[in-house]
Amino acid sequence: MHGTTDRTGNRPHVLEVRGLRRTFGSVHAVDDVSFVLPEGGSLGIVGESGSGKTTTARIVVGLERADAGDVLVRGRTRAGRTRGRNARLARAREVQMVFQDPYLSLDPRTGVEAALRETLRLHFPDRDHTARVRELLDQVGLGTRAADALPRQLSGGQRQRVAIARALAVEPAVLVLDEAVAALDVSVQAQILNLLADIREQTGIGYLFITHDLGVVRCVTDEIVVMRCGAVVEQGPTEEVLAAPRHPYTRLLLESVPRAGWDPEAIAAARRAL
Repeated sequence: MHGTTDRTGNRPHVLEVRGLRRTFGSVHAVDDVSFVLPEGGSLGIVGESGSGKTTTARIVVGLERADAGDVLVRGRTRAGRTRGRNARLARAREVQMVFQDPYLSLDPRTGVEAALRETLRLHFPDRDHTARVRELLDQVGLGTRAADALPRQLSGGQRQRVAIARALAVEPAVLVLDEAVAALDVSVQAQILNLLADIREQTGIGYLFITHDLGVVRCVTDEIVVMRCGAVVEQGPTEEVLAAPRHPYTRLLLESVPRAGWDPEAIAAARRAL
């Protein structure tokens, strides 16, 4: 089933989020959040810690349950509960997630090639895994030299490439990247972001970036959603929003980026006034 057409009439939506709500006690972690991601698109959700961006991402992936609202992938609603092994695998192939620290999501006892083979055997038992493993390693810029390495033998950037390869192995429609380059130094960040841009161009996968880093958003997203206290305060094309933000909170985020003359005390005072 194909998704609905995006607002430009050019690309169908690969992901639609409608009216998501999630509360924890009296805290509205996600409050009526809606957005769309077209096929091959890249959307960034930005905000400070506690803004609700990560909870939103976890609901999209299926790691959290929403109290209300819908998540649709290629026009189909992702059910809250999925019964049966095949249904669970099909759901996993819709959306995959790459976390900030790949070391926590990789088995320290399993080498790179074995980890990829395990994922492929689970999802595609009848395919040629040897050829696909080589393809995945090449796609993320690792090559066969890293195939036998354990996670502890790899650098942070290499581990993140493995995590990306494993996510791509199931051929998802959407890849959610939750602060996926935040733990890397600037030069490695640039390498990973360039890699992700190349993969998106090659595969047409949709990206949902969760980040506090406006530099990352500016580099790799087409659209941006700004969240504060669980709610969307501004959204639109990335270049337009960052060039001429309409909401005071978006302007505050931009002013909070360190640069010449940056005054953290003034920023803190402005934040308290919002």
